[in-house]
Amino acid sequence: MSHPAPHPRKIIIDTDPGQDDAVAILLALASPELDVLGITVAAGNVPLPLTQKNARVICELAGRRDMKIFAGCDAPLAQRLVTAEHVHGKTGLDGIALPDPTMPLSPGHAVDFLIDTLRREPAGSVTLCPLGPLTNIATALAKAPDIAPKIAEIVLMGGAYFEVGNITPAAEFNIYVDPEAADIVFRSGVPIVVLPLDVTHKALTSREWVERMRGLGTEAGRAVASWTDFFERYDTAKYGSLGAPLHDPCVIAYLLQPDLFTGRQIHVAIELEGRHTRGMTVADWWRVTEGAPNAFFIGGVKRDAFFDLLTERIARL
Repeated sequence: MSHPAPHPRKIIIDTDPGQDDAVAILLALASPELDVLGITVAAGNVPLPLTQKNARVICELAGRRDMKIFAGCDAPLAQRLVTAEHVHGKTGLDGIALPDPTMPLSPGHAVDFLIDTLRREPAGSVTLCPLGPLTNIATALAKAPDIAPKIAEIVLMGGAYFEVGNITPAAEFNIYVDPEAADIVFRSGVPIVVLPLDVTHKALTSREWVERMRGLGTEAGRAVASWTDFFERYDTAKYGSLGAPLHDPCVIAYLLQPDLFTGRQIHVAIELEGRHTRGMTVADWWRVTEGAPNAFFIGGVKRDAFFDLLTERIARL
């Protein structure tokens, strides 16, 4: 039996809730090792009015009406918003009808919350966990460069290298939606851990796991099963796989059990100019450039242990 550390790790989840973001948020809220200081929301999977609503739906489902949730940027830094209703459905959380949230958004802008929190908390004590496009984080770094050295780490879901892209042949969705923001983050000097499609495509759901979630007999378990059923329909058709990749929970699982994952410290650049490759995470896996390593790029996961962790935590809600 592992015991939580006496001082939970302070994190801020930056997200654009679709179904896998929702599972990641539930995993974090179910884990005493993590102290979620707040949730910042951007546009991404669906536009901001829906992502901020979905974040509140998820927190209410977890019984956390006290959670601070801040609406942030409603559009990328330099291009029009690209969304993914084709994956997540028109609400972003299609699959189960959940009541409209009654908890309010916190007053103020997500970017200001990020800046104020990082300035207030001791240096190196807050980890940022982006699960969507990096617009809020990049805007905060651009507006307040003094926060960069205070961030403990940025652990993000995004990018692809060996697995190629999922929104274009070269780019993964979260990076593609706002490549300029990703470029700012990857050049910030903040320690970064990347959970790309290379690893999330190894974290495929199984029918057995989905039924185990449904069998928990809890509201959270039923929601996770229904969400997975929904986006599995799209992903199984696309990847011809057993199930669907649970992308975003990999971020939270990495914080809880980093030994489930393997990767290497490499240089990652964001392609902004390419005619066919805009938004690509150019990962120097074989270290063939002079680029100084700026990210721990994950490639492997112990799949069964990952799903065991998810099951054990979601069962607590």
